[in-house]
Amino acid sequence: MSRPLIGITAYFEAARWGDWVREAVLSPPSYAKAVDRAGGAPVVLPPLGLHAIDDYVRGLHGVVLAGGVEVEASAYNGEHDDRVPEGQPHRDRFELALARAAVKADVPILAIARGMHVLNVAQGGTLIPWLPEVLGNHRHAEPGTPHTLQVSVSSKLGKAVGEQVEVVTPHHQSVRRLGTGLLAVAWADDQIVEGIEVQGHRFGVGVQWHPERDVEDRLFDAFMEAAR
Repeated sequence: MSRPLIGITAYFEAARWGDWVREAVLSPPSYAKAVDRAGGAPVVLPPLGLHAIDDYVRGLHGVVLAGGVEVEASAYNGEHDDRVPEGQPHRDRFELALARAAVKADVPILAIARGMHVLNVAQGGTLIPWLPEVLGNHRHAEPGTPHTLQVSVSSKLGKAVGEQVEVVTPHHQSVRRLGTGLLAVAWADDQIVEGIEVQGHRFGVGVQWHPERDVEDRLFDAFMEAAR
């Protein structure tokens, strides 16, 4: 059986090789390696524009909306916060369109960290632009600090990872209002949403953490099973 083709979203960034410094399409190798381990064939998608979105959706068996910089507030009609690092509007536009098209076409989606925020905004949801201000603490923004999430056992996420999962997931933004057709399926103990799903979709799952960093991740296995 041929391997499912899995598109992975990526950056445009300056990169260096040899004596050259040029703009490059960049994707952390952990995403491609996770797709490969789970039995898929990874394809990196440059955020060039919207003209290829329909072709991607027709040709791919699944889409990974990868992590990265925060989604700009203008994407969900929010107010700019100076504490939020500068975004990449071209990447926002590309990934929002890709997410909407994949939802409409019932193409399996695994949305990771920033990708979960993209999926939520694509469906008309909003974000908390600076979570520490809302909570009055930096616990979600601290790197390397694990915490346990409660997961809905009836959800696709819960069937893949179980009722509880311990994760390390530093983030400054979070889901505020859920988008149309989305369900919250995982929560931290302070009720911050850390997992979402598209209702009635073959596999439309978003998580706040980074499952691609786990060499024995069950979530990528479940995603790949849907892509087959």
